[in-house]
Amino acid sequence: MIIIKSDEEIKKISAACKIVAEILIEIEGFLRPGITTEDIERLAEKSIRAKKALPAFKGYRGYPACLCISINNVVVHGIPSKDKVLKDGDIASIDIGVILDGFYGDGAKTFPIGKISEAASKLLKVTKEALYEGIGQAKIGNRVSDISYAVQRYAEDRGYSVVKAFVGHGIGRDLHEDPQIPNFGNPNKGARLKAGMALAIEPMINVGGFQVKVLEDGWTAVTADNSLSAHFEHTIVVTDNNPKILTIID
Repeated sequence: MIIIKSDEEIKKISAACKIVAEILIEIEGFLRPGITTEDIERLAEKSIRAKKALPAFKGYRGYPACLCISINNVVVHGIPSKDKVLKDGDIASIDIGVILDGFYGDGAKTFPIGKISEAASKLLKVTKEALYEGIGQAKIGNRVSDISYAVQRYAEDRGYSVVKAFVGHGIGRDLHEDPQIPNFGNPNKGARLKAGMALAIEPMINVGGFQVKVLEDGWTAVTADNSLSAHFEHTIVVTDNNPKILTIID
């Protein structure tokens, strides 16, 4: 069931999303070759709790950390570890969720570590642009798959593949609510978009094929062909006008 949020509920989701955006900015200033993904995890958890929020991912379905940190060929759900050291030329997707006053915020960004290759830089650019193409379709009267189609068309027209195993989602009092928002599909399918829908839109784009596999830890998803993958996510709300991005600092 899709839940239409009241103005008051949107304010609470917005407050949680503001924390997500603030912490991603903090993390960006901290990133450098030589640090571990556990170092980033500690920074984020300390900051989340200092802001009187809770880490949304920690303990969610048994997930052990408050961040997902996915490096290079890892698509999503990379678990922070003291053994994973960032190197010059890596790309690192950092996905963060928080709970504030009973409502969730969710966002992700893929960061360059040091000097990255031209191919990696282009992947990041196209993935972020594909996200905004999808967001642009989150308008009253459109359907969920109009978002999906816009993402897929933009990425595939530029020679990339779209991960099909993971999807975006509604968000509110729960981290994952209806509707599911794939990053692929034909237009004009699925639920009609209405004002008050809060959606987490999150393209995962690969340089190689779209296929992924999950490692033995039950979480870490990697590209089946070992190609680079990038992931960007914003939580947005459908309004009477243009979609409003909540995981951004105005």
